Amino acid sequence: YSHWKGQVLNSDELQELYDGLKLNSVNQYDYVLTGYTRDKSFLAMVVDIVQELKQQNPRLVYVCDPVMGDQRDGEGAMYVPDDLLPVYREKVVPVADIITPNQFEAELLTGRKIHTQEEALEVMDMLHSMGPDTVVITSSDLLSPRGSDYLMALGSQRTRAPDGSMVTQRIRMEMHKVDAVFVGTGDLFAAMLLAWTHKHPNNLKVACEKTVSAMHHVLQRTIKCAKAKSGEGVKPSPAQLELRMVQSKKDIESPEIVVQATVL
Repeated sequence: YSHWKGQVLNSDELQELYDGLKLNSVNQYDYVLTGYTRDKSFLAMVVDIVQELKQQNPRLVYVCDPVMGDQRDGEGAMYVPDDLLPVYREKVVPVADIITPNQFEAELLTGRKIHTQEEALEVMDMLHSMGPDTVVITSSDLLSPRGSDYLMALGSQRTRAPDGSMVTQRIRMEMHKVDAVFVGTGDLFAAMLLAWTHKHPNNLKVACEKTVSAMHHVLQRTIKCAKAKSGEGVKPSPAQLELRMVQSKKDIESPEIVVQATVL
């Protein structure tokens, strides 16, 4: 959109809202999910709140989508201030349980470039060593084995076996590319991954298959509706490309699996 209005919540306002929750003793949560943030003091406040909530409930799961930038035509660019990177790296990622960076964000967090699947797996291991047991690289520039029409995502989950040893499950997924620019796909991905990892806590393969399949259904419905509204040969507008979430309620709740994950 060419115009936007409204205010950005700052760290003092966030603190005030959280104080209100505490005063009313409603600060008992099972999950915390964070996404796009532009302000480093706000981000630091989120970390303080997550740590306090984890004291209240040690089983709380913090899902962090470290939104910082993306790759466009092979060139990575940040769309948040540079000073957020050290806060994510040093404070946020260490308290997160699940993180969902894209390839560019995973590279920023680890300081390592990814050129191959093998390097991506090494980067995910580095991210594990920073704290999170579940890492999903939601999109990458890597060439999919199925060809250039497919977008590749990778996942890695560490779980503790009954004998106390660490077991790591790694998966790869390929999704058919959609020729349109959508807004909010990252938010939807992180939210659904939270939901499906709740249902399948020790099976990243199934959680990711359901997440990515639901994404596929939402995007296909959105592009179909957008093209019907814009008319033949006319590029749909941003308003026409708003994700058809409500219309996709059944697909979000119970997606038909159309994307299979490969266990690596």
